[in-house]
Amino acid sequence: MARIGLLSISDGRDFAHRDVTDHIARAGGELTAMLTAAGHEVIAAPEQVSSNTLATSQARWLADRHVDLTIFHHSVWTFPHFTMLAAEATPGPILMVANIDPQFPGMVGMLAGGGALDQIGRVHSRAWGDLADREVQDRILTRVRAATAVQGLRGSTFGRIGGRPMGMYTATANTDQWMKVFGVDVEEIDQWEIVRRSENADPARVRAGREWIEKHAAGVHYDGNKLTPELLERQLRSYYAMRELIEEWNLDFSGIKGQPELTNNFCTMDVTEAFLNDPYDWEGPKPTHVTSTEADMDGALSMQILKLLSGSPALFADVRHYHADKDVWDLANSGQHATWYAARSDDPAENLSKVNFFPEVFYFPAGGASVQHLAAPGAMTFARLTRLDGEYRMHVMRGDLENYDAETNERMMRASTWEWPHAFARLHTPAEEFLSRFGSNHIHAVPGDYVAELREVCRLLGIRYDGFGDAG
Repeated sequence: MARIGLLSISDGRDFAHRDVTDHIARAGGELTAMLTAAGHEVIAAPEQVSSNTLATSQARWLADRHVDLTIFHHSVWTFPHFTMLAAEATPGPILMVANIDPQFPGMVGMLAGGGALDQIGRVHSRAWGDLADREVQDRILTRVRAATAVQGLRGSTFGRIGGRPMGMYTATANTDQWMKVFGVDVEEIDQWEIVRRSENADPARVRAGREWIEKHAAGVHYDGNKLTPELLERQLRSYYAMRELIEEWNLDFSGIKGQPELTNNFCTMDVTEAFLNDPYDWEGPKPTHVTSTEADMDGALSMQILKLLSGSPALFADVRHYHADKDVWDLANSGQHATWYAARSDDPAENLSKVNFFPEVFYFPAGGASVQHLAAPGAMTFARLTRLDGEYRMHVMRGDLENYDAETNERMMRASTWEWPHAFARLHTPAEEFLSRFGSNHIHAVPGDYVAELREVCRLLGIRYDGFGDAG
């Protein structure tokens, strides 16, 4: 849900303003009703803007309400300097909305004001048309979601647990650049904090978590070596250690290095990462907390944007294998596919019934459980922030997750690493184009179509949108 400020702008001539006041109020009410019906909160400025002083005072009034974005509503001809003055007093994203009506030329006011903002380089968005038209509503709501996501990044904190994993340049980023472009700070925390704090976890809560997993999962495959009840409880204590760090440091999203220190000497973070990304755990519903494996900074930031747009848990995976016979990619990683993806159900038990907890493979001598499942089918939006010569860009593509018969699913999963979570993705772009251009080994996704929103996010952030295939 967005918190939206509504600024209704008018004609600067007293006699003209008197004649259009009722029309402006009616049009503003219709826009408010549409946005409210979509689940958003609308805060309208007390007065219509019909003078230079009102342009500043009303915009400042809305800014004091800490709105996610401000709509400059042009339902009549508006004096362009009102738009400029209001923009100067508006710190966050601006969406200019106009009607298309020959009797009330709000479109003309939007174009004049928007052109003035262009001249000074003030980034803004525009939407126009009859509010009764579903396409017009979608255009407005797309821009609302994008602006809210961008604003949601501003002032947030990423918890980087550990440092660069295994020499991965694409998993690290410049903290100065993050603050400049995205408004995100980075809190550096040593992995020792997970080890140290895990000993403080309440044994009763840890035991309840293990028993809940044992009860609801498709299987917990203890082998007496790489996976024991004690090792699974160590992973659950690590989960509580991360919850403690998140609360203490006010972290908005995180990444855990894991390899090689923890995976060689303590346990893997797979269980911790999976349940942080889930909208629930054994204690009930909870907010998702985006957590990337291998402390992938740009990966976590991509996931956070996708989460802010969609409200869904975001997928994280390696681009592990390409099944050329099916034109399908196996997206698999030992880390944090949220268990929600197994069935995408509101019922955790339904999701867990498709999840196996297997002993970790030879890559991870310390052992623990790998959280294995096959992601449920459905249309997805895939995205990844990468950098080209130091400048950010957003790779975006559409695709579909697919499942097959049980024998085929198992054969394809065993072709890479059976014990890890998998997602079979048919990307809407040729394999040659993807492998030639994609700038990371990690990819991220959420259910649904958010291509238009991501395009708008990139524009608002001032970074390059780089679409693949039918998202180009």
